[in-house]
Amino acid sequence: MIGGTLVASKRTNFHAHFKKRFQQLGFGNVTVTGAEKDGLNMAIRELKPRILLIGSSFYQCCTAFMLAELHNNFPRLNIAVVDVFDYPTDLAMYFIINGVRSYVNFWEGEGPEPFYKGLEEIRQGREYISPEVQRRLAMRSYKPDPTWTLTARQIEIIRLISNGFTGAEIADTLHMSERSVDNRKSEIYQVLNVRNENEVIRVAIFFGIIDPQELRFFGKDYELKPLPLKNNKKRRVA
Repeated sequence: MIGGTLVASKRTNFHAHFKKRFQQLGFGNVTVTGAEKDGLNMAIRELKPRILLIGSSFYQCCTAFMLAELHNNFPRLNIAVVDVFDYPTDLAMYFIINGVRSYVNFWEGEGPEPFYKGLEEIRQGREYISPEVQRRLAMRSYKPDPTWTLTARQIEIIRLISNGFTGAEIADTLHMSERSVDNRKSEIYQVLNVRNENEVIRVAIFFGIIDPQELRFFGKDYELKPLPLKNNKKRRVA
């Protein structure tokens, strides 16, 4: 299917429907996959699609973060996010920041016409960004750089957050000021494209940063184990 369309969806029961529907919309050589991470990378290398259509919630709350690496691995691939679940706009703009060429949202606008117009632009090889995401990007005084690495200190903080530590307890455990902890949290939110500590925990478990069996919620009695890092370097999470 060199030059065709690869659709990535976890809704395996609908794969046949998605294939038929995108073919009806004019997309050529459509293949649908539920493969993720290395499996998705392998599918792209084997199939060499021209377009990748991927659901906004494919990687739960961290699709934007994962697509940064995908763009880094396949910089010429036309990656388009298709949103039918009303993904939060303040996170959706990170799809574009992290290298996605197009983002189309079924719930934006009156009726389905803007959605299908966006899909047609994508099919034609042109970029399409939903108006609301365009507005969010225009509101920013600068465009953040895509980020997809975590430092050892950021991982330490994530592990403590996951175990119920307050900002003051994190500061005391890591011998930092509370302001420094808040700054590190803000960095973590930007790197992972999340908005709060609950989403940080979900991503941490998803990527294995924190082992669910390690969750104890003992506050300051928690023993911070050595990180599985070499020379305290940045960790690539994916």
